[in-house]
Amino acid sequence: MVIATKFGHDIDPQTRQRQGENSRPEHIKQVAEASLKRLKTNVIDLFYQHRIDPDVPIEDVAGAVKDLIREGKVKHFGLSEASTQTIRRAYAVQPVTAVQSEYSLWTRDPEADVLPTCEELGIGFVPWNPLGQGFLTATIDPARTFDTSDIRSRFPRFTPEARRANQALVDLLVRIAAQKKATPAQIALAWLLAQKPWIVPIPGTTKLERLEENLAAVAIELTSNDLREIDTATSKIKVQGACSHERLDQTAAR
Repeated sequence: MVIATKFGHDIDPQTRQRQGENSRPEHIKQVAEASLKRLKTNVIDLFYQHRIDPDVPIEDVAGAVKDLIREGKVKHFGLSEASTQTIRRAYAVQPVTAVQSEYSLWTRDPEADVLPTCEELGIGFVPWNPLGQGFLTATIDPARTFDTSDIRSRFPRFTPEARRANQALVDLLVRIAAQKKATPAQIALAWLLAQKPWIVPIPGTTKLERLEENLAAVAIELTSNDLREIDTATSKIKVQGACSHERLDQTAAR
């Protein structure tokens, strides 16, 4: 078992809510000590920076994690939602093992720069939200409304208008799934797995049957013809609505 956890925010001790970025080196080390204690382990396998902190140079962040690696408290350094420039600057101080960013059939931003950089430097890529917060599973009724307690109620891609416009993507997955005797969710995951051998999506679930369904995606083979068909079809679908949130770090322009 590989344990991955993150640092990078101030957390209110009472509400456990995040209160902005904090990747100061002293804070990173405090978080590591607290995580080791809570996890009841001697070492964190993969320690991610949750979001880029615009107030702390990434070299200082990488240096703090490098210290933790030297001390044997951390094995590997990871970044989340980092730009290509930030990845390279961090890597120059401490090699980066994994980059975690949103990536799926309806969020393909990493393909332009981040994935080529990861391939060049030998960094694993970990797509989060690979099922589009459930949309790509074809289980969300078009007429469904989201309660205010559901985070999707605040995202532009989950307005009724956007869902109607984006249904073409779901219809494509349903069609491919029928051909492969699989589920749309499994096709969405298999597509990610087929992109590169060093891509490992992390779908989330609260149900055992969904976990088993997701794991079965590993056995689905998408041929080169299948992948071409999917790419041709998706190139004609213009996804409506902004992504989950402002993701990519803006420090590279500074």
